[in-house]
Amino acid sequence: MAAGIYRVAVMGAQGQMGSRFTADFRRLGLKVAELDRASSEDDVRSALDGCHLLMLSVPVTAMEAVLDRVLPHLAPPTILCDVGSVKVLPLKAMTDRYPGPVVGTHPLFGPVIPEGFTPRVAVMPGHEDDVDAAADVAGLLKRCGYRSFASTPQEHDRAMAYIQGLNFTSTVAFLAAARDLEGIENFVTPSFQRRLDSAAKMLTQDTELFEVISEANPFLQEVNRKFLSYLSLAAGGDLELLADRAQWWWRDETAY
Repeated sequence: MAAGIYRVAVMGAQGQMGSRFTADFRRLGLKVAELDRASSEDDVRSALDGCHLLMLSVPVTAMEAVLDRVLPHLAPPTILCDVGSVKVLPLKAMTDRYPGPVVGTHPLFGPVIPEGFTPRVAVMPGHEDDVDAAADVAGLLKRCGYRSFASTPQEHDRAMAYIQGLNFTSTVAFLAAARDLEGIENFVTPSFQRRLDSAAKMLTQDTELFEVISEANPFLQEVNRKFLSYLSLAAGGDLELLADRAQWWWRDETAY
């Protein structure tokens, strides 16, 4: 067992990621208490009594309300851990209000992991002295079959401002602009269709999720401005420079 983590409570256990981790922990033989919005005060109190790890798998917009529910029943040395796509603001909320160990995590995958994709989790301590707690959580996640790596809230949110935020805003802007040409659907190529296919779920099912994630990320506007500077290079015709920078993503495949 990871450093004495035997009893776990998962808030949001009925959600997609909460149910995944609940199943993972049970598979390891941990005692898991499932909590959600409908759980009573007695349910929360019972689940957190003697709990070693409380995992919050809730929307970032619900963080304050969830902390109001759990903190009256939570005390050190229980680890308070969150699962989410934004880290700076949620970790600040947790560390400001909970004196015990706090660990932030972001699983870089969804409830269904594509074949061949390595499921990684960014893990970071909340307080400066929560390094051991972060290592305990990383060890538990490793036993679940995930590859953890250390990060900081700022490093994480800057990266996700590109990976999630800019991906969403640039895709929305691109497809909105492409719509302006009447009859454009008659000219769809296979590569454009692949782009439509990859964007379909994001724009038809997960729009609200990506909007919330983007608005909660303090670095998104900075990243958007940087992206605009690259678009300015494209408008000036300097595509060779942009293509050269873009090829960085395949640097290992092109090295001889």
